[in-house]
Amino acid sequence: MVNLDLDGKTALVTGGTRGIGRAIALKLAAQGVQLILNYLRNRKAAEATAAEIIAAGGKPPRLIKANVGDPEKVKALFAEIRQHHDRLDILVSNAASGVLNATLELAPRHLEWSMEINAYGLVYLVQEAVPMMPTGGKIIALSSAGATHAIANYAAVGASKAALEAFVRHLSVELAPRGIHINTLSAGIVDTDALKHFPNREALLTRSATETPAGRLTTPEDVANVALFLASSLSDMVQGQTLVVDGGYSVRS
Repeated sequence: MVNLDLDGKTALVTGGTRGIGRAIALKLAAQGVQLILNYLRNRKAAEATAAEIIAAGGKPPRLIKANVGDPEKVKALFAEIRQHHDRLDILVSNAASGVLNATLELAPRHLEWSMEINAYGLVYLVQEAVPMMPTGGKIIALSSAGATHAIANYAAVGASKAALEAFVRHLSVELAPRGIHINTLSAGIVDTDALKHFPNREALLTRSATETPAGRLTTPEDVANVALFLASSLSDMVQGQTLVVDGGYSVRS
């Protein structure tokens, strides 16, 4: 049996109480990781995720509300973390938002919001996390197919995810000498609450289910399994990469 050696480590998962972030949190908790779960609005979902982790025998997670697209809020988030933890071993930058609209109809505030949460937020988080990783650590940034593929009404979010992937590549060179590994995890079409905001949701799901070589949709748990690999020492020679978890969908599309 492979030992992921994660027991006793501390992890911050942003947007860690719903969808893919929640699935990653549950997987990490099952490995004995002490979790700090960030959320923005839905306290009830955060508490439900915490209860599920505890019921499964995991360590009670710390819940912290913060907008990771605001650098001052990120500073406050880490100030609270430092009150309780002297180090951070794993950072999962998963929180995401954005405006779904045709490119020609995007207003400046739509572009700013999407970039702040999805791309700049990673930089703010890493800047605060690195001092808490003096002996190394693992950073995972969540991206999506829209970073490399054109998806209807997804221009603002897709561009912000492409920027996120570029930040990861640059950060990987800067962080490697510190023993900090940073990579991107890009999920295929996953049926989460976020997808409910897409006007073409059903068409996306149908096409993905039909054209994925694996023969089924990617699940949050599929993505979380790869996140476990990136969080463990098994990925120590993976740096600055984008790992795609989509059952082969992007190979054919």
